[in-house]
Amino acid sequence: MGTIFLSASVPVAGRGNYADSADPFLIQCAVRELIIAIIRTHKIVWGGHPAITPMVWNICEYLGEDCKNSVILYQSDFFKGQFPIENDWFPNVVYTTQIDGNMTMSLEQMRKDMLSRDDLVAAVFIGGMEGVEAEHHMFKTLQPDALVLPVPSPGGAALELARKEGYFSGDALIDVDFARFFHDRLTKAINSDVQGAAASAP
Repeated sequence: MGTIFLSASVPVAGRGNYADSADPFLIQCAVRELIIAIIRTHKIVWGGHPAITPMVWNICEYLGEDCKNSVILYQSDFFKGQFPIENDWFPNVVYTTQIDGNMTMSLEQMRKDMLSRDDLVAAVFIGGMEGVEAEHHMFKTLQPDALVLPVPSPGGAALELARKEGYFSGDALIDVDFARFFHDRLTKAINSDVQGAAASAP
């Protein structure tokens, strides 16, 4: 069972222009459809975010999924005392060491630990701000052979990545049929890789 990295957040006003294009409802819809599409065949790993962690918990509860086997939450000890209550409900939480009381350095360490995993097969980027852009850059550096998939229609940093990096254009930038989007652009690719590896095994 491979692991898919989810990089997502709900942009807030005043931090760049990310919030101008972001639709919190579409971000939630995209996260939900991603989890539905992959939770029974792949694990999900993400860095704790106060808007996303409760969302992941609620969706897993709705689907009746055993979080012990399907999700892995990373969280930096820099934010100790500020974690959402849902952190306590996940059995698989990796707390990474804070660096000199510095938020930027601590987040970078968490991302390195998280994105250096040897089981990552893909990354999905939804909404977000500068953190999503940083994770996109680091993921591509650390996992050059893995699939990278920004989801543009909910806006935010993922939309900017889709435009600037040339992932999508035209109608694909506003596609909100997330079930079809993930089926066509994610699950087909990662499942075919798994089948191909199995077929070539001695």
